Amino acid sequence: MRDRYEIRFAGSGGQGVILAAVVVGEAAAIYEGLNSVQTQAYGPEARGGKSKSEVVISRGSIDYPKATSPDLQIILNQTSCDEFIGQTAKGGVVVVDDTYVSSVADSEAEVFMLPIVKTAREKIGRELVTNMVALGVTARVLEKEGLMKADSIKKAILARVPKGTEEMNEKAFNAGYNLMKAIR
Repeated sequence: MRDRYEIRFAGSGGQGVILAAVVVGEAAAIYEGLNSVQTQAYGPEARGGKSKSEVVISRGSIDYPKATSPDLQIILNQTSCDEFIGQTAKGGVVVVDDTYVSSVADSEAEVFMLPIVKTAREKIGRELVTNMVALGVTARVLEKEGLMKADSIKKAILARVPKGTEEMNEKAFNAGYNLMKAIR
């Protein structure tokens, strides 16, 4: 693993991007023994406003808590895509939702358009678990890059979600993981 790995989740309020970064940070720290720090920024609107959340992972000390050039971005709406895609590290990975993102600017990153929201809505039956689908996608990328085991993220999800929703959230995570596994 490089000294520092930066991840950004971006979308609209209500899509669970903050929880997604919290889960990845907890998975890194609790199940992988890595250092992690999570930050977030969101608009004053409860739902629908701009929202982003970042997690920085490192084997060593983390001297700055914010992502400056994310290695991985999961982007769930057009506004966030327009604003953030250009900040991705050269050679990084960007995954955008193909429901709410219709155009992607040129980038020096590897860009994937996946049906994240559609998968949550149609395969799980609840758009509410969009972030869990996104976490499955994230787990596959991090696993493929040798940074974390997918199971660590799944364990962190199951430790955090409300009792009685574990099966639905795990199903959403697995659906996202399989979406990414099919192409990478």
